[in-house]
Amino acid sequence: MKELLQLIEERQSVRMPFDPEHRVSKPDIEMILEAGRWTPTAHNMQNFEIIVVDDNKVIESIANIKRPVSEAFIRENFKQLSFTDEELMRKKTGLLARMFPTSWTAPDYKPEIKAEKEDLQAQRPIPSCPLMMFVVYDPAKRAPASEGDFLGILSLGCLMENMWLMASYLGISFNIVSSLSSESSETEVKRMLEIPVNLQLAFTIRLGYPFEDQGNLLRVRRDLVDFTHHNKFGEKGFD
Repeated sequence: MKELLQLIEERQSVRMPFDPEHRVSKPDIEMILEAGRWTPTAHNMQNFEIIVVDDNKVIESIANIKRPVSEAFIRENFKQLSFTDEELMRKKTGLLARMFPTSWTAPDYKPEIKAEKEDLQAQRPIPSCPLMMFVVYDPAKRAPASEGDFLGILSLGCLMENMWLMASYLGISFNIVSSLSSESSETEVKRMLEIPVNLQLAFTIRLGYPFEDQGNLLRVRRDLVDFTHHNKFGEKGFD
């Protein structure tokens, strides 16, 4: 078994297409769900339900749901972009601009009026996969005195991490599709999967095996001294 820290360090999002014919085995699916079952949740409220979809026709239909990009995303995403490997390594946070269509890397991009070829490509279907999981939750089911459901959202993040680490341990690629949780896309997903109206889509997971190796992507993290404070805020580092 891999050391836990090594597993955490090697975990990554795989955005490539997965082989739809290479199925994820039932025992592996159950292990991922079992990891989710033991998620720490605020007040042990266990505020989630998980829909497992392995029907290729259903996956294809969901993959073709339109997922429009918003101006807010473009504007706020731009602030976090680095345009060279060196810049990203210096900042230690954010993403490389080349991960996105070129037009998305300009803060004044207007998605509703611009129709370049690459923008149409950016609206391409969700990449293929043999398995998807849809995590839904009830915003009304929250921990006591947790206005705004902050603790509930925190619990959903713990669920994601538990399942992601288990998938990584099993050698199964994992990719979060957050765009399906936008209002218009979520409506379509809920209709297709017959999700009750009181539940919201927290996030969607693609699982499977890529056709080819994603390769070594540049991944950066801040050093411990960059975000730790000793005894009081401002005393950087931990000796």
